[in-house]
Amino acid sequence: MPGCQSDPNGVLFAVSRQTVLIVEDDSVQRALLSAALVTEYDVLTAQNGAEALKMAARADLVLLDAGLPDMDGVDVCRSFKKEKDLADIPVVFLTARDSSGDQVTGLEAGAIDYLLKPINLEVLKARVKTYVQLKHQRDALTRLATVDGLTGIANRRSFDNALSREWKRLARTEQPLCVILMDVDHFKQYNDTYGHGLGDECLKRVARTAADTIKRPADLVARYGGEEFVVLLPETDLEGAKVAAEAVRLAISGLKIPHKASSAADHVTVSLGVAQGAPSEGTDHHTLLEAADQQLYKAKKDGRNRFMAAKVE
Repeated sequence: MPGCQSDPNGVLFAVSRQTVLIVEDDSVQRALLSAALVTEYDVLTAQNGAEALKMAARADLVLLDAGLPDMDGVDVCRSFKKEKDLADIPVVFLTARDSSGDQVTGLEAGAIDYLLKPINLEVLKARVKTYVQLKHQRDALTRLATVDGLTGIANRRSFDNALSREWKRLARTEQPLCVILMDVDHFKQYNDTYGHGLGDECLKRVARTAADTIKRPADLVARYGGEEFVVLLPETDLEGAKVAAEAVRLAISGLKIPHKASSAADHVTVSLGVAQGAPSEGTDHHTLLEAADQQLYKAKKDGRNRFMAAKVE
């Protein structure tokens, strides 16, 4: 299928063109390299190390001239490897330095290959194809490690990492952070009544509906475990989180999935606990989760199919 690839589970997904960053101060060499690759890849170009450091986050592969006017290519590569967002981008050195010592230095700096000038363009294209495919496969495996296998949304590990990251970030900017814990009401009874197959389908529909309702790019909906889900809302105050919680509750209730064993309604509903935290240096984000869990408990105790909310003092 053109424009598609499959993940290790055999699921097809669309693939956009991958991006190669060419870092070369010689304009003729830049043009030659770009022309050789532009039909297969989106090509970015930089003339020096400073430009490369600014542009590298957009690339799937970097072709790096070892001799740049502002800084040595080895130092540029080392700088990439020190940055969390750049460390996994493969780097191939392009250079006229042909001593084994130079090659070892480049590889020890983090490069995956070393091509000597003058560059054989056919060899270059073959190497680039191999390395971008390897990166794509690695990225796909990384995505699978952070995705819940049943529902297809983020998993607990992904949420925990995002919560820790956002707590630290918002501690610097003194912005609020909200969490919503959500539980499918009487889900054990649902499984007992309709069977685990329909139970799995129910969880998939609930997850998809919650993810479709929470639409801001910075927000995250994840499966927390079993029939429990969690929503992360950075830079959101309690009133905003209440609006989000009610929108999710109504959307899931609106699915009208039959649930004759529920005391909350004749269809599948959810209870939600909402909490707002004030991230600051030296504080623990676990208190936010504990507060959301307490509010979820209150919502269940109060009759389910509702949310309860509070600020963390």
